[in-house]
Amino acid sequence: MPNPLLIDPFGRKITYLRISVTDRCDFRCSYCMAEDMTFLPRSEVLDLEELDQIASAFIERGVKKIRLTGGEPLVRRGVMGLVKSLSRHCQSGALDELTLTTNASQLYRYSDELAEAGISRINVSLDTLKPETFKRLTKNGDHEKVMQGIGAAKKAGIKIKINTVALKGINDGEFNDIINWCGDNGFDMTFIETMPLGDIGELRADHHLPLDQVRGELEKKWSLSQSSHNSGGPSKYFDIGETKTRLGFITPLSEHFCDTCNRVRLTCTGKLYMCLGQDSAVDLREPLRSDPTGKALGQAIEKAISLKPLGHNFEINSGENKPALSRYMSVTGG
Repeated sequence: MPNPLLIDPFGRKITYLRISVTDRCDFRCSYCMAEDMTFLPRSEVLDLEELDQIASAFIERGVKKIRLTGGEPLVRRGVMGLVKSLSRHCQSGALDELTLTTNASQLYRYSDELAEAGISRINVSLDTLKPETFKRLTKNGDHEKVMQGIGAAKKAGIKIKINTVALKGINDGEFNDIINWCGDNGFDMTFIETMPLGDIGELRADHHLPLDQVRGELEKKWSLSQSSHNSGGPSKYFDIGETKTRLGFITPLSEHFCDTCNRVRLTCTGKLYMCLGQDSAVDLREPLRSDPTGKALGQAIEKAISLKPLGHNFEINSGENKPALSRYMSVTGG
């Protein structure tokens, strides 16, 4: 008898699993984490074979898309072994897509391997084209290496989408330049509102930029028409007439998208978060390790989906430094 499909209490079919393979990152982006971070002890992290087992259990229950995230997924030692192993589900037809989100710092090393493993599309987090602003945002990022990595991925035939967090007073003067650059390279892009996760040591409200305001400004220069494209995610897409590329907007604060949420998030320690904006989680590590038959793991997954909430409660208040959740973005991978 086949395993049951994953349907939450609100009738949403869960077909998308995001796996944070590590909470570690080689950048310290100011909106994502504190500069002086304490990362998980390696002893608490699932090994790659265990992540594969959990992912496969989700695929058996109807998950069709898996995205590897971090931290920065490509800094995890041996991660290409996981990519190559999970790609077997794409080859069998059980999985429609295996992809990843990366800061591109390691793409110059791994682009060819990723393409050979069947990774045809990736998201690259890039908030600025200016090396000096990049240094300010990432604290220790190498802008040139990132650009080399993006170029290597493009050369390898991987389709790239650029994700840009909109930050008032930091990169808001660059949006037209980034759209131009993406158009020249054939990249789609998405603007994202900053999310109130983790104590970053500064006021998020100082840099929060509602995307309806951004879109209004962009429409003065670009011909934006509603796109029929649907990635199955939270982005609202527009076709840009001048560049023939696509522009998305992800608005967790100004306009919720929870009613169509089809995803859950697995951390590298085996915790399953049913909602990015809620703290409730179900532990999958113990049932995975205690029952080699996989029955306990399957039951834990099904229980977790039955607890998925209707939506999140993200909010950024002016003058308040307290995050909505103490959990950093790097724990669950956005």
